[in-house]
Amino acid sequence: MKAVHFGAGNIGRGFIGLLLYQSGYQTCFVDVNEEVVDLLNAKQHYRVKLAEASGKELLVENVRAINSVKNPELVVDEVGSADIVTAAVGANILPLIAGLIAEGLKKRLTQAKKPLIIIACENMIGGSSFLKEKVYEQLTSTEKLQFDTYFSFPNAAVDRIVPNQSNFDKLAVTVEPFYEWVVDQSEIKGAIPEIEGVTFVEDLEPFIERKLFTVNTGHSIAAYFGYLAGIRNLHEALENTEIRARIDAVLQETGRYLIATYSFGEIKHATYIQQIISRFANPFISDDTTRVGRSPLRKLKSNDRLVRPAMKYVEMFDEMPVYLTEGIAAALHYDFKEDAEAMELQEMIEQKGIQFTIEKTTDLQPDTALFNSIQKQYEDMFAKKNSTV
Repeated sequence: MKAVHFGAGNIGRGFIGLLLYQSGYQTCFVDVNEEVVDLLNAKQHYRVKLAEASGKELLVENVRAINSVKNPELVVDEVGSADIVTAAVGANILPLIAGLIAEGLKKRLTQAKKPLIIIACENMIGGSSFLKEKVYEQLTSTEKLQFDTYFSFPNAAVDRIVPNQSNFDKLAVTVEPFYEWVVDQSEIKGAIPEIEGVTFVEDLEPFIERKLFTVNTGHSIAAYFGYLAGIRNLHEALENTEIRARIDAVLQETGRYLIATYSFGEIKHATYIQQIISRFANPFISDDTTRVGRSPLRKLKSNDRLVRPAMKYVEMFDEMPVYLTEGIAAALHYDFKEDAEAMELQEMIEQKGIQFTIEKTTDLQPDTALFNSIQKQYEDMFAKKNSTV
């Protein structure tokens, strides 16, 4: 079986590529990084190290790569004959690979009308749907009907911490032992592919929100409070009892919403929360609070990990999620000078004021209870920070 995977970065190699290999696929990576492409073609294998006490290493073989800038026609050929296509390139890059995927699928229809599954394994809601939208922008009405018949773009929820790293072996990658890859099988035409470690479900939304409101929310809370406390290493932030208690309190709030909405068992979800927190505290993962907290403008959007669960909580319980609003306020204080979005955020606050900034970044309406709570938390933090200077 042959897989084509767009994105030969650490997540592509250390997560998706590893599972594809363990499932018996020969994987062709597609990337623009000439050094990585050349190394994959020269070695045709790489190592994945698990960030745990054992230091276990896994060998991934049967791999090769194509430089999509230099050889786009080869990418089209590979997509045309693939058994599965996956991507882990980042949400902003999906539109850039859509053209090659569209051309590959067109070519596939001229050769053999066989079903194909295309999965965007991105840290976003509806990644595959977004990719499909961009692919379909390249098609005629007739081609869209043909694509609808044979090709599936099932959405997925993916979860594995792959920290920033610098390895002497440029192909080696370190990942945490835990992973989760959930795919919406209701969107698949034809047979369900056999991929080890993938969970296929009829309704993806509970898993999307569980991951977003637990992993992504908790990770960001740890990063922002760690940064404000002057702690640069994430697992050291988890050693701070006050920060750890804040993370737990936030996830109790998001957990209350998730349990009420999706009927997750209380005991099972409580165990899940503690498992997630222990992942953040993994001493074998060296991760910066500034990496996890980067791009605060994106994280403060109304459909993302901080504001969205707070809005849902208020809607469902008609109560204020005190710890979530505190976390949003902490994000508004994020001022890491090497982060362009953080600097844009602080400039907006300085020039336009906190009320304007909250409305602009979160889309929340002024004088609503949630808006006012976030503003008060921000101002309380501001006063406390200045009183200690």
